[in-house]
Amino acid sequence: MTVVSERVVTTRSARLTAHIGSHAQTIAIGAVLVLLLIFFSFSADRFATVGNLLNLIRQISPTLIVAVAMTFVISTSGIDLSVGSTVALSGSLLAIVLQQGWDPSLALIAILALGAAIGFVNGWFSSYQGVPAFIVTLAMLSILRGTALRATEGYSTPIDGELWIVQLGQGRIAGVPVPAIIAVVVALLGWLVLTRTPFGRYVIGLGSNGESLRRTGVNTRRIGLTVYVLAGLAAALAGVLIATRLSSGSSNAGTGFELEVITAVVLGGTSLFGGRASMLGTIFGALTLGVIANGLVLLHVSPFYVQIVQGGILLLAIFANNKVWAKFGAVRK
Repeated sequence: MTVVSERVVTTRSARLTAHIGSHAQTIAIGAVLVLLLIFFSFSADRFATVGNLLNLIRQISPTLIVAVAMTFVISTSGIDLSVGSTVALSGSLLAIVLQQGWDPSLALIAILALGAAIGFVNGWFSSYQGVPAFIVTLAMLSILRGTALRATEGYSTPIDGELWIVQLGQGRIAGVPVPAIIAVVVALLGWLVLTRTPFGRYVIGLGSNGESLRRTGVNTRRIGLTVYVLAGLAAALAGVLIATRLSSGSSNAGTGFELEVITAVVLGGTSLFGGRASMLGTIFGALTLGVIANGLVLLHVSPFYVQIVQGGILLLAIFANNKVWAKFGAVRK
């Protein structure tokens, strides 16, 4: 009996160790988030107030929404650099069509359809034509930003505050900002799809060994196309939320947005080379970036330093992803 008990203990210990090892980066970013919350709570007087925390969640909601979709894209070893420009074009066109008298519901559907179409173009070129996703989405970044500038002529277009669609960015339900509720729903759906559906398994499989997945009969090109459609749709939704929150559409919106989204995803443990993803880690990553940006502003640090910090975090996250956590996982195996 003693031998059996020792084996059971050893097996449980090994499983626990393996589980911790496979989720080490998610655990680490979660711990960093907690430490940051504690630090800013004591160093910035207004940080821990209910009003500031709700405002923080509302501000990071667009980032979180797109980061959820970007997790799928990066899991396939792809990338989408056009999400920031999609945000700008979506918000700008929404404001323009609303100013021209479009019904808000129709305008919303049209903008979301536009985002999906942009994602379809990205996915078609990268998945069906074999053009590297980096090149495709970099080209789309320029095309979409230029289109937004041409449509607005460089000016912000106001949105009538009396329209119901403004509540998507400014409204509250039971005191909770509507963008935050939408972000939570999107994150939950993203987690369920990634971890509980065949599509989620195919996404990870495409990133780890696409050829083997293809030989099992899975249409890998369709999977690749779908993740870009999701990214375009998410970016369009983010553009709507940002434009309605600010009551205006601007071609300058979303500048550097793709950097923030990719940083959140990689920081959370999703590998840039595909085959490994953590939706919970992505959520932690987005929250971490939001806490840092909010905390630095409350400490009266120049907002220009925020991008410097984000770039540094991205570099460190990639380094840790490739050198530290990869070795840690190998040792645990």
